[in-house]
Amino acid sequence: MLTKVTNNFLLLLFSGDYTLEKLYIYITFHFSQYILHLLHSGPLFTGCDNAMIENPHGEQKTLKNKTVTHRRKGAEKLKPEDITQIQPQKLSLTLRSGEPQSFNLKFKRAEDYPIDMYYLMDLSYSMKDDLENVKNLGTSLMLEMSKITSDFRIGFGSFVEKTVMPYISTTPAKLLNPCTGDQNCTSPFSYKNVLKLTSDGKKFNTLVGQQHISGNLDSPEGGFDAIMQVAVCGDHIGWRNVTRLLVFSTDAGFHFAGDGKLGGIVLPNDGKCHLENNAYTMSHYYDYPSIAHLVQKLSDNNIQTIFAVTEEFQPVYQELKNLIPKSAVGTLSANSSNVINLIIDAYNSLSSEVILENSKLPEGVTIAYTSRCKNGVVSEGESGRRCSNISIGDEVLFSISVTSKGCPKQGKPEIIKIKPLGFTEEVEIILNFICECECNKDGIKNSPLCHFGNGTYECGACKCNEGRVGRQCECSSNDVATEDMDRTCRKDNGTDICSNNGECVCGTCECKKRDKPEERYSGLYCECDNFNCDRSGNKLCGGHGRCECRVCVCDPMWTESACDCSLDNSTCMASNKQICNGRGTCECGTCKCTDLKFQGPTCETCPTCPGVCTEHKECVQCRAFGTGEKKETCERDCSYFNLIKVKERDKLPQPNDATYPVMHLCYSRGSCYFCTLISSCLNTVSDCPAGPDIIPIVAGVVAGIVLIGLALLLIWKLLMIIHDRREFAKFEKEKMNSGHSSSPPCFLQAVASSANINMTGKSGFQYDVNVQGNAST
Repeated sequence: MLTKVTNNFLLLLFSGDYTLEKLYIYITFHFSQYILHLLHSGPLFTGCDNAMIENPHGEQKTLKNKTVTHRRKGAEKLKPEDITQIQPQKLSLTLRSGEPQSFNLKFKRAEDYPIDMYYLMDLSYSMKDDLENVKNLGTSLMLEMSKITSDFRIGFGSFVEKTVMPYISTTPAKLLNPCTGDQNCTSPFSYKNVLKLTSDGKKFNTLVGQQHISGNLDSPEGGFDAIMQVAVCGDHIGWRNVTRLLVFSTDAGFHFAGDGKLGGIVLPNDGKCHLENNAYTMSHYYDYPSIAHLVQKLSDNNIQTIFAVTEEFQPVYQELKNLIPKSAVGTLSANSSNVINLIIDAYNSLSSEVILENSKLPEGVTIAYTSRCKNGVVSEGESGRRCSNISIGDEVLFSISVTSKGCPKQGKPEIIKIKPLGFTEEVEIILNFICECECNKDGIKNSPLCHFGNGTYECGACKCNEGRVGRQCECSSNDVATEDMDRTCRKDNGTDICSNNGECVCGTCECKKRDKPEERYSGLYCECDNFNCDRSGNKLCGGHGRCECRVCVCDPMWTESACDCSLDNSTCMASNKQICNGRGTCECGTCKCTDLKFQGPTCETCPTCPGVCTEHKECVQCRAFGTGEKKETCERDCSYFNLIKVKERDKLPQPNDATYPVMHLCYSRGSCYFCTLISSCLNTVSDCPAGPDIIPIVAGVVAGIVLIGLALLLIWKLLMIIHDRREFAKFEKEKMNSGHSSSPPCFLQAVASSANINMTGKSGFQYDVNVQGNAST
């Protein structure tokens, strides 16, 4: 390096294109770089002193940690603000980029927790029967809810539809009484707050009893307008910071954002309170709210919704429930007679589940949840936000991890909030960010270490003033691209400055940054990189090495330019424990068969070979039995193996015998031998058991056939005798039953007879007739 710097200095000197300032800059900068090079490459360089290293870590502080409330029903009554169900309440987290900070959050359902419930009812004409049952709802519901809490309040509101065409008839008569016939209905309206939340159930019954049915033209109702006003008009409704329930009762569908165009209303709902004298006054001005708008307002105001609807519209509101967190759907009977049971069931369902949500996170900040619910159930991801089947008094634990990537808003503190859906309590988290080391605070402005005060010296490096560049701010930005500066940034006096991978700053290459932090250029001329090495299987260095200056440095047991050649021979081991069966070489973990007849992963397959048994058949015949084609030349051609004879076949080596690894088992019927070839045919064990005696086998088969035939004939003859005897016995029995011992019972002998007939005619004379014949019976 010194030789190169010296040569470049001489070239600059003899070129004549120099000034004293340029010579000074060149000498001070490049020789200081040379000294640093010696220090870094010599034995004296041992890295930074521990006292000079800053490694700040994040931390967390608990600012408010009030214990969750432990009390039972009937105990001393507490104000809602004195009841705690979530712990801790306020934290401060200091985040370092990429380092998560975790804390635990405890939730416990408090017993006898106050409840505010607002009953919002559709008063269109189809709900006439339902209104009669709701008139007595106040005291009945008070009685039932007293079993759950001693602090219960109830309110009432009603809705119909926007008071414009085509939702209602705007004729003067219909505006006074929208019902037909002699029905006395009240004027149509959008939404009315009839009763502010109260603990007086009788007052609820009285005011609801004074309500009258109204009417409209279309089937869907304007319930979304009413829900929005109930959610945002907290002062008019009287919501407290307790459990808030909204019961929405209807027997029809709903209008939503965009439907207002039918009435000429195009202005989007503003989500603000517009109640005057407890009536919504801007229904004709603002469109219906969207579902997403309602979800936001209900969540912001911690309101849990219970949709009490008839069976016909239950599927519609079930889909709506899936879009609104912490909501439930109950099937309302035809006249709302089951409304109390429906409310109790829905409340139990909602209160038995806790779901955590967080406010909007700053840019680059992520949050992860892990829940530890009842019975040891642990969930992560989105499921880690919730726990189900929680009873009153149960405690559940959430582990929350917050991570920052970078410094949002230049490190200014941020605040996020985490709360259970449907509850007013929340955890406030103040986020602080570590963006700089502490040594930055001790920076020396215009330090002489930064080339006569051209920068601020902080954390061991110069932060140059505007218009100055270089490690020590030794260069003016106007001189960066001059030819004499660029000359020292060309490798081997080439034409490429910094190998086209960087910029020449004051005669020194500063390499470009890559989009991926793990990829980088390096080297004096930025000629090296760690991402342009050979690849194998679409992986850099085959996934078995690292790339250094465009050359793969392979892991142990791997070689070649792409580190894709394994030096492990275990994959080449044949079944006989030989590398490639002794018929090939193992290259990169794969057998290369040298004997072209053999193939396969371990050179053990030979499709064209006659077979080991066939190859040794003639020698086995001549050695063991003195027969075969080689019996004359047996001693010369067949002495290459040892022959061991056994009398019994059981004494042959078995395939699993470790002493004699069996390669092949041969059997020849013609030569009558069994042959077990051992250790690549170096040893052979043969066994020739006596062949079968053909004559006894044939005689036995013939005798068996004859005996079987005789047995079949005897069986047939026996069956025929039995049959004849049965028939004869039957005949004898019938003869005895007939009563005739000799002649057949159906035959009698002929009997001769004669008769004289004396007849007197009308004339008075007489004549005789003699008749003879045979009679038979």
